Amino acid sequence: MVEHDFKSQKDDTFQAFAELSAETDLPGTADLDFFFIQDSDEADWVPLARALEQQDFLCDWVDDDEEAEMPYLIATLSDQPLSAQSIWAAEEIATKLALEHGFLPDGWGLEA
Repeated sequence: MVEHDFKSQKDDTFQAFAELSAETDLPGTADLDFFFIQDSDEADWVPLARALEQQDFLCDWVDDDEEAEMPYLIATLSDQPLSAQSIWAAEEIATKLALEHGFLPDGWGLEA
């Protein structure tokens, strides 16, 4: 597995959540989207999607986003309680699986 700085990623998530919650009145629950990009051209998104789906994520491969520099995988957990800790718990699981399958984390978002 690729060496990854989980502490920095967690700190970024907690900071982003604090900023977002200070700017916006967040709902109690939302769909959480996690974004992953290929670390190499050989990385295949299908095995990653299968592994994530075993952890209750819904996955979608996006290769037609004109604003994105490269294709990416979206892994979504529906109706999740919103807190920095709950986002991080899901993000950590998804990131570990992504790294095992040749993908890198590329942020997260939410939909109410």
